[in-house]
Amino acid sequence: MSTYIAPIRDMQFVLNEVAGLEDICALPGNEECSVELVESILDEASKFATGVLDPINQVGDRVGHVCKDGVVTTAPGFKEAYKLFAETGWNSMPFDPEYGGQGLPAVVSMAVNEMWKGANMAFGLCPMLTGGAIEAIAHHASDELKQIYLPKMIEGTWTGTMNLTEPNAGSDLAAISSKAKAVGDGSYLVSGTKIFITWGEHDVAENIIHLVLARLPDAPPGLKGISLFLVPKFLVNADGSLGKRNDLICASIEHKLGIHGSPTAVMSYGENEGAVGYLIGDENKGIGYMFTMMNHARVNVGLEGVGIAERAYQHALWYARERVQGKIIGDTSNEKKTILHHPDVRRMLMDVKSRTEAMRTLAYYAAANIDRAHAGDAAAQSRVDLLTPVVKGWSTEQGVELSSTALQVFGGVGFVEETGAAQYYRDSRITTIYEGTTAIQANDLVGRKLAREKVPGAAMKALIAEMTATAEEIAGDSQLAGIAANLKTAIAAQQTVTDWILANYESNPQAVHAGSVPFLKQTGIVVGGWLMAKSAAIAVKHIAEGSTDDFYKAKLATATYFAAHQLPFAAAYAAEITGGAESVFALPEALF
Repeated sequence: MSTYIAPIRDMQFVLNEVAGLEDICALPGNEECSVELVESILDEASKFATGVLDPINQVGDRVGHVCKDGVVTTAPGFKEAYKLFAETGWNSMPFDPEYGGQGLPAVVSMAVNEMWKGANMAFGLCPMLTGGAIEAIAHHASDELKQIYLPKMIEGTWTGTMNLTEPNAGSDLAAISSKAKAVGDGSYLVSGTKIFITWGEHDVAENIIHLVLARLPDAPPGLKGISLFLVPKFLVNADGSLGKRNDLICASIEHKLGIHGSPTAVMSYGENEGAVGYLIGDENKGIGYMFTMMNHARVNVGLEGVGIAERAYQHALWYARERVQGKIIGDTSNEKKTILHHPDVRRMLMDVKSRTEAMRTLAYYAAANIDRAHAGDAAAQSRVDLLTPVVKGWSTEQGVELSSTALQVFGGVGFVEETGAAQYYRDSRITTIYEGTTAIQANDLVGRKLAREKVPGAAMKALIAEMTATAEEIAGDSQLAGIAANLKTAIAAQQTVTDWILANYESNPQAVHAGSVPFLKQTGIVVGGWLMAKSAAIAVKHIAEGSTDDFYKAKLATATYFAAHQLPFAAAYAAEITGGAESVFALPEALF
């Protein structure tokens, strides 16, 4: 059985040579960060991922957690692992030093978080949701709430959740019916039921801080009438100690396809008088505040696609190097060889490896732009806004596909739970659904981020121009000419669809949205291919300068594969999007 090993060499390459870590460290507020410090952080995080989180991954999957009388006991080893996680400071990395954070750049946290997701995705969901809650509180809550809750959450003593979904309101947040009413002392009483609450109840931390969407009396209907409340599991005394249990309970835990180590709770608020909560920000502004948390979560869920694909790849590669089976096509020797020598096994492994590298590069590139945006770079913020739905939607769809491909390498034994390969496939499946389905990400991309942008299409056109410049720059190098040619064709397809969406959005929005998911996938492939092309150019430069590091040869090979095998899909998506809308609606409802 293989063990997860963080791909530190590729992480460092992307951080240093594509994302521009040295420049990020030079930004205001990042003065304490350095390339050398990040190397040490990655090394220590790798040890934690391999030594602490990976060993309890299968335990979490097979044993799961137990819910009895509203009390959830997590899988063996999870409580101890979380205690060590918090004590060693991993939870505090990206947050404000004023409240006990380390203030490290987002791109550094991105690399470290990938390790948690690759080693143990179910475990990694707990600090991920806590981080999103911290972001929402830090950006929108009163100074008093920040002082009370942020230090404990940042150190990891208290965890956080996101409470949006209700039984009658899935992705349609306008249908939320949970209620809140003012008490008169600055607090509110919250009542209602929320479902699908990740790590909504557990035994790994002292307190759980729930961020809950609810309606105040006389609030406007729809999205404009929703407020955000901080509702702690245990109330907090004036001296910071924990007080009595709040009026909330975990009514049940969902039995799920995957991520069994992550307790997904049905939370009931106000079974008696009402759960005490505190308004975050202004009344009826909750949706906007929650999006601060959701955007943080969406980028990190996209990273789950990277982590699960990397883990599945490592496991499949281990098996391919061990398993001897069948005669190798075209091999005239009589030697018994591993299945790694079969052409299609090579294709599958190359596919998973190259696409995972493209996803990683895209995620880190987006995180680097988050850091630049925090420093006041408006163009970087525009790039983050454009790429957030792509990182989430494309990377998670890729994670499902690639974990399936990795399972295929195992053949029949991959379908058997004992090998462990099936877990990655099952765990990956949720990622395209929670924090906004792929369709929701795609609708956001074509709607808010393209057609309804302040200057429609401006961000995408700027990105296309930058990608085109790269293709032109590398076209003259014989080792990169093939990549450049495929990239140019893919960019042209992206331009064609962008123009078509902008021309048709107002007159025929249904036709545009019928192709929104293919457009998201096309964007992921083209931007991923662009970043892989940049990576290849960097590798070629190192080789030309005399480097004998085989890593650069491998990087050129995976980039070439991606250009040859993935970039051609961009043209196919263009044909589907611009010419396929009519057939989507061709079948009368009665004939489905």
